[in-house]
Amino acid sequence: MNLTDLRIFVSAARRPSLGAAALELHLTPSAVSKALKRLEDSLGKALFDRGARQLVLNDSGHLLLGRAQALLALADQARVDLMGERAAVDCRIGGPAMLLWRHGQMLAQALRDYPQGSLRLQALFEDEALAALARGDISAAIVTGAVIEGRGEHWSEDWRVTPLGSVTQHLMAGLNHPLAAQSAPSQALSATTAQVLAHDFACPSRSLFGGVPRGARSDGWRDDQLPRTIRYWTDDLQLLLSLVKSGAALAYLPDFALADAQLRRIHVSDCAFECVEQVALVWNHASASVWQGQLAEALRADSARLPLPA
Repeated sequence: MNLTDLRIFVSAARRPSLGAAALELHLTPSAVSKALKRLEDSLGKALFDRGARQLVLNDSGHLLLGRAQALLALADQARVDLMGERAAVDCRIGGPAMLLWRHGQMLAQALRDYPQGSLRLQALFEDEALAALARGDISAAIVTGAVIEGRGEHWSEDWRVTPLGSVTQHLMAGLNHPLAAQSAPSQALSATTAQVLAHDFACPSRSLFGGVPRGARSDGWRDDQLPRTIRYWTDDLQLLLSLVKSGAALAYLPDFALADAQLRRIHVSDCAFECVEQVALVWNHASASVWQGQLAEALRADSARLPLPA
């Protein structure tokens, strides 16, 4: 039994077929099959129930999977810690696209001391991100406080939570929108609810963080208090932004979107509610290498320096 065969086994256990595992590992299906057979021969046990189209873990395979993941994590931890900045770290971060957008540049900066490292950002809704972290598919998850407080089925006592500040939703418009075009770019925009609600809105049909279908409540706007005309529905973040930038619609978006010069915040003078989400990095402290602790601390420090939009 060797580490290379264990890596191939873990990939095959997570994928629906030999072909899918081979694609992930940049190997041929034949090479994956031979590695699995070699591992089974060394253990004297079959690890899969082999159907016509897919591999399914049997009881022995399930027993080995958790231990194989722990062994591989320890091996990676030792290799990276010994090699230090020369290590080819593989940083895999999962989370809602909205939060990856917020922290993408920070993550790139935090890994600048590892020139051989790579950064993979995987857009996943929060429960999916925590499930991927539990499987060892990602290094860390960026999620909101609500899912952390819930401590769902995937939660582990080995996980550590590093606060990354908060996200506040604001009403925003493109530069060509009627409410924005009437004032200079340097001038703060203010409008009454009556003025705002006279215009069309764009909104996702699912929560941009959890992926739960919520209709008009998906962006945090209180339609029970201030019912809007939602003309455009899209769960694609880039399409939502393009609708706002073009001036076709208003949208309720997170504060860091204001870094885009084509967006302007509209302060609603007679609106009392505000939607705020706490954000955090969740990572496995028990199996983490030194670089993961450094990454978490760098993100925490950078998030504390985020400018607060006016």
